[in-house]
Amino acid sequence: MTSPVSATAGASRNGVVAARHLARWLALAATPTFAIMAALTAVLDGPADMLCGAGQGAMLGGMMPMYLLMSAFHSAAWLRLISERRSAVGAR
Repeated sequence: MTSPVSATAGASRNGVVAARHLARWLALAATPTFAIMAALTAVLDGPADMLCGAGQGAMLGGMMPMYLLMSAFHSAAWLRLISERRSAVGAR
C-alpha cells in the first residue's frame, strides 16, 4: 500500500512546504492571540478572576496569568522572526 506522502514526490514536497508555512503563521498568531485573551480577561472578568485565584491561595491562579504565560511561551516565533530580519538587514 502506498502512503499519501510517497504517492508523488512533487505533490508531497509542495504539501510539506505548505504545512511548514501554515505552521509558521500559526506560531506567529499564538502570541498576540493569548495576549489579547489576557487583556480581555483582565477587563471583562477582572474582579471575579482575582477572587477565584485568591480563594485558592495560588499566585498564578486564574485565567489572566495563564494567558500571559501562554503568550510568553509562544513568543519564540516572534523572537526568531525579529532575529531573522535583523540578520537580513545586517547582511546588506
